[in-house]
Amino acid sequence: MNILLTGASGFIGQHITETLRTADHKVKEVTRSNGYDFNQMTTKEAWLPLLKDIDVVINCVGIIAERRNQKFKTLHYQAPTALFYACAESNTKRVIQISALGADEHAFTPYQISKKEADDVLRSLPLNWFVLRPSLVYGRGGKSMQMFEHLAALPVWPLVDGGEQTIQPVHISDLTDSVLKCLTSSETKLTLDIVGAHATSFKEWLQLMRTSKGKHRAAVISIPFTLSLVLAKFGKFIAPLISPDNLRMLQKGSVADVKPLAEFMGRLPLDLKTGWSKL
Repeated sequence: MNILLTGASGFIGQHITETLRTADHKVKEVTRSNGYDFNQMTTKEAWLPLLKDIDVVINCVGIIAERRNQKFKTLHYQAPTALFYACAESNTKRVIQISALGADEHAFTPYQISKKEADDVLRSLPLNWFVLRPSLVYGRGGKSMQMFEHLAALPVWPLVDGGEQTIQPVHISDLTDSVLKCLTSSETKLTLDIVGAHATSFKEWLQLMRTSKGKHRAAVISIPFTLSLVLAKFGKFIAPLISPDNLRMLQKGSVADVKPLAEFMGRLPLDLKTGWSKL
């Protein structure tokens, strides 16, 4: 298949690109490094020329924090929406949107809301669409993964409320396998939460990351959530991942029913121990 992939230079995009090419698909990468600026691609006219001879569009552009020239509204909503409308007017009728877990009726941060707004537009169009909502994705090459590994290497961890938040991390291979399945699935118009086999606490996930490298469990210092929010207002300037909104999303938790994904893939996603063994 001829596939147009946006966000191909990111962590998820790189893995999807590799998986698609291994499966002998042709990938047209739409990235800033290839001369495409999403800030300038907010009309369907900007996208229509790129869709010639394209069978499938995969949108995996995403930012976890805003910067001066990178805004949620533009990158998560305006540009993807223009792309989806262009697909509806072209011969490209199969679209896979990489959204985010939490981009639903309970969304409460600009990150989640902007993702959901684009998802809703896609779901309204006469296309064979898939909205994939991954949880925390882990695997080699991710910036967030590098930050968590640095944290896990420390002998003492200062964690928000002791790291008791519930998460359901998913290995990158489960996400890429889901994308591959979407290319040929006869069942379309699906919203799927892409999550790992089991939920765990953020603290225990870090402990597994640490003990898998032969280290003893780390000590944990619990930082009250309210104090963490104050500290995050300054920490976001050092590390964008450390922002008040991201802490609020972590505090709420990130879990979903794994059964729909398992039924779609024909297998359960990887458990955490198996996932770590693949790193």
